Amino acid sequence: MEIGVLGPLVVSIDGTSVVPSAAKPRQLLALLAVNTGWDVNVATLTEELWESRPPSGPAGVVQTYVKQLRRAIGHALGPEHECAPKEVLSRGYAGYALNMPAPVLEADLFQQLSGRGLRALEGGDDETAAKLLGEALAMWRGPVLADVRIGPALRVEMLRLEEARRSALEGRITADLRLGRHAEVIGELLALTERFPLQESLQALLMLALYRCGRSWQALEVFRKLRASTSQELGIEPSVRLQKLHRAILASDPRLDLTVPSLAAF
Repeated sequence: MEIGVLGPLVVSIDGTSVVPSAAKPRQLLALLAVNTGWDVNVATLTEELWESRPPSGPAGVVQTYVKQLRRAIGHALGPEHECAPKEVLSRGYAGYALNMPAPVLEADLFQQLSGRGLRALEGGDDETAAKLLGEALAMWRGPVLADVRIGPALRVEMLRLEEARRSALEGRITADLRLGRHAEVIGELLALTERFPLQESLQALLMLALYRCGRSWQALEVFRKLRASTSQELGIEPSVRLQKLHRAILASDPRLDLTVPSLAAF
C-alpha cells in the first residue's frame, strides 16, 4: 500500500487507487491514512466530517462510507490476495483503522530525509544537508491533502506537516547560503517572504542573501518593511537577533561574509 498526503491524496494497493471521488468518503479515508495502523474512533471521524453539525445517526453514515471504501479496497486487492478488505480497513474496539503490511508512507519518508538533512546541517556538512533537504522537499506534490476537505483532525496534521516543510526549506536555503549560492536563492526567498511577511527567519535569510550579492540597500529595505509591519500589525519591534543583523549590515560587518557558518552569531 502506498499512502501520500504531500499533495492530492494517494492511497493505492498494487498500483490501483482506492481514493473515492465523493468528498466525504475521501475525507474519511484521508484521516485513516494519516493515522495508518492506529484506530480512529467514531467520535473523531464524526467531528472531522461534520464538525458541529453531524447528521442524525452519524455512526451509521460512517459505516456506509467504510463499506464503500472496502469495496474499492476489495477491487484493488483482487480475489487471490491474502488480505481481505475487512482486514485492510478494520473495525476495532476504539474505531476504524487502515492496516496493510509494510505500507509506504510518503510523509514518513519526507520526515526521515529532512531529519537526516537537518542533522547534517547542524553538523556543518552543508553539501549533504542541501542534497538531502532538496530531495525531501521534492517529494511535495502540492499543499497537504490538496483535494480533500480539511476538518479539525486533518487540520492538525496539515499544520504539523507544513511546519516540517518550512523547517526543511529554511534548512536547505541556509545550506545553500553557506555554500555561496546566495544569488540562486534570492528569487525563492522573495516569493517566500511575500507569502509569509512576518516570518523573521525567512526575512533574515533574504537580508543576508541580498547583502552578499552587493545589494545592501535592498537588505536594509527588507528590514524597514518588516519593522513597519510588525509595529503596525503586532505592536512590537523585530527580534533582537534581526536587529543585530540589521546593524551588522549597516556596519558591513566582516562576519557576514561567506566564511560565517550561519546566522547564529547575530
